[in-house]
Amino acid sequence: MAETLRAPRPVLRLRPPRRPVALAVCGAVLVALFAVAAFAPLPLTIVAPGMTANVLGADKGTQIITVEGAAVRRTGGQLRMVTIEATAPDASVHLGDVWHAWFATDQAVMPRDSVYPGGGSVKEIEKANQRQMTESQDAATAAALHELGLSPSKVTVTLRLTDVGGPSAGLLFTLGIIDKIRGDGHGGDLTGGRVIAGTGTIDASGKVGAVGGVPLKEQAARRDGATVFLVPRAECADAKARLPKGLTLVPVTSLDTALSALSALRAGQPTPAC
Repeated sequence: MAETLRAPRPVLRLRPPRRPVALAVCGAVLVALFAVAAFAPLPLTIVAPGMTANVLGADKGTQIITVEGAAVRRTGGQLRMVTIEATAPDASVHLGDVWHAWFATDQAVMPRDSVYPGGGSVKEIEKANQRQMTESQDAATAAALHELGLSPSKVTVTLRLTDVGGPSAGLLFTLGIIDKIRGDGHGGDLTGGRVIAGTGTIDASGKVGAVGGVPLKEQAARRDGATVFLVPRAECADAKARLPKGLTLVPVTSLDTALSALSALRAGQPTPAC
């Protein structure tokens, strides 16, 4: 029987890929992506320790706290409100800025919306910050006069502090008003002669609220001579994370707890701790 013969199958020889060309193309794409990322603006803000101000003193030659309708005492020590500085709301933040801030001990990166909630133009944001500051000052005055047992219809308090917005100075304004009018109630200062800094919102009832940016505010406070820092208890974890050496942290939840802590400091007694 004849044998069936099959034609041999053709052998396909595949050319090896040109690896150098492929790598070059991939590398070019990656370089392009990195270039875009490096120069593309990011929805972030760089923040750093800002200015501080002694609310018992003057700002640009004008007393920060002035009182009409009640006697004002001469004060000692300092009560310093603290701030953070942030890149302008219309400024572009790029990857290089974030990289630098990530490794800096005096900078932090925050979402832009957390620093400038609501967005809007620069002028709109400035107006919102000023409105918050005015509301904070009104609440601080109300809380202080209530603590002092004084009627707002008879006593007028004016608070002046330029180039600062937001509500985070409320607690320090309240303490400053009380120190200006009553002090510690025994002829002494609330501060006991110390440089005391702090942050926290306050409402008319004296409740203290959280503010954010505490680690950077602590740096500003220590830089300007503070040895005690009053912080909303809700922010204890952040406050302890990078507490500067030589700065004692005192958590508070209300005006009453802040006054009690200052009283303990003057008496050399233990204060609340985070």
